[in-house]
Amino acid sequence: MALGILGRKLGMMTWFDAQGRALAATVVHAAPSVITQVKTPETDGYSAIQVGYDSVKEKNVPKPLKGHFNKAGVPPKRILREFRLSDEEARAFKVGQELTLTIFQEGEAVDVSGISKGKGFAGVMKRHDFKGGPDSHGMSGWHRRPGSIGSIRATGRTFKGWRMAGHMGHERVTVKNLVILKIDPEKNLLVLRGAIPGPRKGVVEIRKRQAHKNG
Repeated sequence: MALGILGRKLGMMTWFDAQGRALAATVVHAAPSVITQVKTPETDGYSAIQVGYDSVKEKNVPKPLKGHFNKAGVPPKRILREFRLSDEEARAFKVGQELTLTIFQEGEAVDVSGISKGKGFAGVMKRHDFKGGPDSHGMSGWHRRPGSIGSIRATGRTFKGWRMAGHMGHERVTVKNLVILKIDPEKNLLVLRGAIPGPRKGVVEIRKRQAHKNG
């Protein structure tokens, strides 16, 4: 993983670039994230930083987390996330340090992760884009059914992972390589080209693109 911060999705808008083209864009409010813990191989077995986002009243914080925040010397936070880093990168940060939008630059590409919108229970046509059955020729009541799901003669069971009707959405989704169109550090606003997962006010993780070594 790579360095990043947390934010809340505010909604989508139309962004006009220098050539006058209309682009779909998403606005994210990314207030400073506070580092609540620095993890090292000696103490935790891996290298990472834990960041907190969105203030919360102390009375609403579980007792174990109160001790965690008191030890770090930071105000209680509603949301905690980790960003895996190399050992050298993780040790460069200190507990209590704030991460702001200044870690990004306009024109930079980032990865955004969040929980997608929940769609409830859905059939195979909506959930997996099945074609469905014909609308005529004696197919009454079979238009949206999945069809055969197994063979009684060969296996006598349905294989695990078979695409069927069920809960749709409300799962972690990552959209990669989104370009930053605008950064407003004073208002803690970030404008990204394209759509990102989740509903309005949903929490998202915005990470820098990790460099891949060839060969």
